[in-house]
Amino acid sequence: MKHIVAGVVAHVDAGKTTLSESLLFESGELRKLGRVDNGDAFLDPDKLEKQRGITIFSHQASLRYKDTEITLLDTPGHVDFAAQTEQVLSVLDYAILVISATDGIQGYTRTLWRLLEHYNVPVFIFVNKMDATGADKERVIDQLQDVFSQGCIPFTTDMSEESYEEIAMQDDDVLENFLNSGTVEDDTIRNMIRNRQIFPCYFGSALKQDGVENFLDGLDKWSAETTYQQDFGAKVFKVSHDEKGERLTWIRVTSGILQNKSIVFDDQKADQLRIYNGSKFTTTQEILAGGVCAIPGLIGTLPGQGIGIEPNSGTPEIQPVLNYALDVKNNDIHTCLMALRQLEDEDPQLHVSWSSHLQEIRVQIMGEIQLEILVQLMSERFDLDIGFDQGNILYKETITSSIEGVGHFEPLRHYAEVHLLLEPAEVGNGLTFASQCSLEILGKNWQHQVLTNLGAKEQLGVLTGSPLTDVKISLVSGKSSNVHSVGGDFREATWRAVRQGLMELKKRNECQLLEPWYRFRLEVAQDQVGRAMSDIQRMNGGFDTPDGGTGTAILTGTAPVSEMRGYAKEVNSYTHGRGLFEAVVDGYQSCHNDREIISGFDYDPVSDLDNTPGSVFCAHGAGYPVHWDEVPQMAHIPYTYPLSD
Repeated sequence: MKHIVAGVVAHVDAGKTTLSESLLFESGELRKLGRVDNGDAFLDPDKLEKQRGITIFSHQASLRYKDTEITLLDTPGHVDFAAQTEQVLSVLDYAILVISATDGIQGYTRTLWRLLEHYNVPVFIFVNKMDATGADKERVIDQLQDVFSQGCIPFTTDMSEESYEEIAMQDDDVLENFLNSGTVEDDTIRNMIRNRQIFPCYFGSALKQDGVENFLDGLDKWSAETTYQQDFGAKVFKVSHDEKGERLTWIRVTSGILQNKSIVFDDQKADQLRIYNGSKFTTTQEILAGGVCAIPGLIGTLPGQGIGIEPNSGTPEIQPVLNYALDVKNNDIHTCLMALRQLEDEDPQLHVSWSSHLQEIRVQIMGEIQLEILVQLMSERFDLDIGFDQGNILYKETITSSIEGVGHFEPLRHYAEVHLLLEPAEVGNGLTFASQCSLEILGKNWQHQVLTNLGAKEQLGVLTGSPLTDVKISLVSGKSSNVHSVGGDFREATWRAVRQGLMELKKRNECQLLEPWYRFRLEVAQDQVGRAMSDIQRMNGGFDTPDGGTGTAILTGTAPVSEMRGYAKEVNSYTHGRGLFEAVVDGYQSCHNDREIISGFDYDPVSDLDNTPGSVFCAHGAGYPVHWDEVPQMAHIPYTYPLSD
């Protein structure tokens, strides 16, 4: 029997969990259909999910239909929990994208499509709520083909010649064969789906079981099983804690076989292999390639981590943009910190930070719904009544030109000098590290120390002390001492080299402050469009030419998160609840009011002793500090890229 792993993704309220329930019911796995709004959905078993009527955590279920066994991974649909959805995408064979027939492609649907493209996941589309007033099949297909891909093609049980022609149009070779034969082979269609050339579209109403059987027929017929390698590999896609507080590491076996009691990570054994179905599980002695399981008791595992021959995933595309300080109220602050660390273990994107100097805990989140859930989780799981401040924007910093930074660390009986080339990278690339240094200049062990230490902590900019991003950092030269150098010396020299280079760029006004921007869609009455356009301009945003039908106008564009936060309430007020506003984070751009923000931070990089740009040299048997701008003249080895005035 063929086995595939399929993830169900959608914008909130499109009917994603309802479709999952319907698939399980249609296949005979469920005897009774649950309802999200009734709080009895099979794939929303968590107490908070029942209360909220939304999916907050990803969940697993299994079903068999004809010749196909499907491991179904249901994901959150709210943009605030997009990080959890992204974790799942890296382990999917296929995604099931649910679109509401009445709402069409919404803001977060675009984000999901971009993520699916990034992770190269083939997609089956189910257009839901076709029974609703105003549902128009042709209109939805036109939108899917216009916004997503011309390969979004309606599939039926009996494919017509017109359908085959539309499929063939997506590939020149397939088209040539079609013109000769008048059809397209089934295996060719399967390959085109796997290669994301076509995206089968099905229509129905999950709530009424309409179209669900046809959709399962399509999954069974048009999906193909992955071919796996022999050597063991697996990918971690989730960390959670069960009702007893036991830590669970969720993995997909991507090659080979995982045996019970085998060593999987840092000499830790898989003492139990659990296969979950909703909130219940069974145990097994082995998981074959393609299988999904949860392993209790492992420590130190992270979502995105590769095990065995499987490589680690890259930096997540979804990043939080808001920063909140914790209000501990009457609780012990260290107890709160321990609880938040456990939640961070499950969702690393929380980025929990602790300042012993300020006695303050801060977290990074996506939005207000996530913040509300965090408060409830702290209460229900840890019995902690906490709150948060008003929050602020999470800024980032980058550079606009290249520089060679140098760090020197030479207190008595220690020695290391490191030269790093800092270069601007493409937007969204984060920080990348490389070596351009000959082994004759600096030994392999020391080069490894430099590259490891670059990623060992978050590198900060020198304008506001915000995280550095979109920079390529290359080791270009360095020097060690056969007598005095130890690993810690190169850590100090490396971190100082980054900061020294940034200070040189700051002096030239070649550091740049970045802020998150929203991509928004705003629908208002025609007589309110002037007000809306004025608001967007006031918020330093931009918009495309207004679109819309009789009596309504639709504005799409971008605006800074800092200006547009809370605008949904304003829209609701001036449209008397009739306006529609949605916004998703569209990445980071240049800060619109950088001087004001930098002044408000009042950050002194020289006084930041944990991230000092200065170096330490040695004279007369004693080490002494050297200010960052004097380091170039005192460096022991010449610059690879000499500084210019």
